[in-house]
Amino acid sequence: MHKVFLTAASFLCTFIVAAHTVDAALQPENSIPVPANYREWIYMTSGIDMTYAAPGAVGLTQEHHSVFDNVFVNPEAWASFKQTGHWPDGTTFVLENRTAEENISINKGGHTQSSEVSGLEIHQKRGNEWSFYVRGKDGAEHLVPKPASCYTCHESHGAVDTTFAQFYPTALPIAKAKNTLSDAYRTELTPAATK
Repeated sequence: MHKVFLTAASFLCTFIVAAHTVDAALQPENSIPVPANYREWIYMTSGIDMTYAAPGAVGLTQEHHSVFDNVFVNPEAWASFKQTGHWPDGTTFVLENRTAEENISINKGGHTQSSEVSGLEIHQKRGNEWSFYVRGKDGAEHLVPKPASCYTCHESHGAVDTTFAQFYPTALPIAKAKNTLSDAYRTELTPAATK
């Protein structure tokens, strides 16, 4: 979990808006609040400079700082996933970005994460449909309309239920054990990786 805030981690979305008609009752919310306690949710993973773009197009900021992304999921969804290997309706992922810092305090090598959140996205399942939300200039999380590339990318490469569970080290073994890996993801694996 794509970035209006110009990083290329988890849910990279390029906005492509096309005219289409959808029943208003089935449409997701146009904007949603950021869960106040999402950092108390289940921590799934952190990535640094992840990108789904061409080689060399890493998730660096305009100042060429590296970017961490941290992914959290609501506890109810994780409890269900552990039992079934699928994400239930109501699953909400929050992806936050933080700039990498060097030489902070006694650290003389590697990177630590900035205390300031530089970007935030939400990936939510409602009515058995997944939606993406990104932070707008007004500070609110706004729906990314289909068919933005975040939807097609997740459908084409998501390991479980169009989510990038392949990057969640505690979720992937569960999906393998429950045999819930998507056909799309399986086609990308080498024979050794499926064991």
